[in-house]
Amino acid sequence: MKVLLTWQATPEEVARFAAALPQDASVVAQPAAPCFSRFDCDLPAIAPLLAEADVIVGWVLPPGSLERAGRLKLLVWMHAGCDELDFPALKARGIRVANIRGANASAVTEHAIALLLSLAKRLPQAHGDFLAGRTNPYYVVGAHAAMLEGRTVGIVGLGNIGTAIARRLKAFDMRVLATRRDPGRGSGHVDAVFGPDGLHEMLGASDYVVLALPMTTETDGLFGPAEFAAMKPGAFLVNIARGNLVQETALADALASGRLAGYGADVWWFYANAYPASYHFPAPSRTGVHRLANVLGTGGQASNATGVVDQSLAQAIESVADFAAYRQPRRSIDLDLGY
Repeated sequence: MKVLLTWQATPEEVARFAAALPQDASVVAQPAAPCFSRFDCDLPAIAPLLAEADVIVGWVLPPGSLERAGRLKLLVWMHAGCDELDFPALKARGIRVANIRGANASAVTEHAIALLLSLAKRLPQAHGDFLAGRTNPYYVVGAHAAMLEGRTVGIVGLGNIGTAIARRLKAFDMRVLATRRDPGRGSGHVDAVFGPDGLHEMLGASDYVVLALPMTTETDGLFGPAEFAAMKPGAFLVNIARGNLVQETALADALASGRLAGYGADVWWFYANAYPASYHFPAPSRTGVHRLANVLGTGGQASNATGVVDQSLAQAIESVADFAAYRQPRRSIDLDLGY
């Protein structure tokens, strides 16, 4: 069995994989070369290694890789979200996919709560006022902080990260609501669970809303004019999942009208069919919402935390070891659902 690591893995990382596999297995990595990030990958760098790969593990799978990897049987995707993958091609060839859901859950959860608290407490505005020597009147609407205690938060998506957010926000004495595809599965950390058809009811009851659901063909553009209209006036929205879950112009309108008190996001839009195609870089939004005073943004930094890479590698190694032992790789995903 041959395992290909698509990043510039260290000798120690290669050895970790090899130690968990049979002696006749081999582990190879993308050759070292000058780069911005050792986790980046392009096709020429791994092209000579693809044809013999039974397993591919990586954060990046360059376009054209699947066509060259004729022996591929397992892809271990080093992300929780799998929306970048070509599911029809993988399914047609019977290639199994495992992800690393849960490996970055604590880091992303803490980041989500940091965004939520920063918006509620007006930290960006307060810091700007502090640096500029401006003072704000006390207890005036629009100039004071919002509270979490006694308020309601609605979490859209109750997977690993959504559940972790719910558990932590209960410690703020919040009422926690959530939606999930199968509400019958419930959760021990929320006060009520809704199905997809209960989204608007939950939005109308929530002072804060957190998006923590996977990006699929069903959820692309989920948050549009109707969802913002269903939200409680003056609520806050935090997006820790995918930028394209939210319709950008609808968000801009909700912020401009004051319907939405603030927006915090670690994820932004991908303009797949925009003209020009490169418009999205380096601007996070074409509408300019990222420049608004009540918008707080970070650029994909939620999982950039101590220990996340090590935990991700540990989970990937488990999946590859399962495959080598003829077991179903743990954290396998459903190629029909996309997660």
